[in-house]
Amino acid sequence: MGNSLAGVNAYQFAARHRDRVSALIVEDIGAVIADNTNFALAWSGTFATREELVAAIGIRCIRLLPYLQESFRQTSTGWRLAFDPQDTVASQSFLNGDHWEDWLGTDCPALLVRGRDSRVTTQGHLEEMANRRANTQLVVLEGGHVPHLDNPVGFANAVRDFLSALKGS
Repeated sequence: MGNSLAGVNAYQFAARHRDRVSALIVEDIGAVIADNTNFALAWSGTFATREELVAAIGIRCIRLLPYLQESFRQTSTGWRLAFDPQDTVASQSFLNGDHWEDWLGTDCPALLVRGRDSRVTTQGHLEEMANRRANTQLVVLEGGHVPHLDNPVGFANAVRDFLSALKGS
């Protein structure tokens, strides 16, 4: 099971280790990825106040603030993130690409979850993923790119239903 990058990791692991994976849950990531995360570079450095760090995150990315706040660190020189935003950009550049071969590389039962308001995936792309891969069910939940946080009850119900169906088969 994985969300975003971890979702790609999950389906790549499944494709390479078919004998070790009996089911797959992938949350809000596609088989073709072409995202630009250069906006995160504005978060680099140390800021005099917490408010300045929040301002650096900016209105465009304010939806990320709840997820980023856990990474805020106060140091003797000010406020910064616990990670280097340049690493985020570098990681994304390695993730970008066509991963259809990996997505289609296994046919174990799979639950594909999309947040209805996601800015990372499109409904059409995830429908194509579900249609092209055997034993794949697509569930769309209220929320954004992180349905398990945005809609924990809906996510838990979808996962529970998926896993219950596996027991019955």
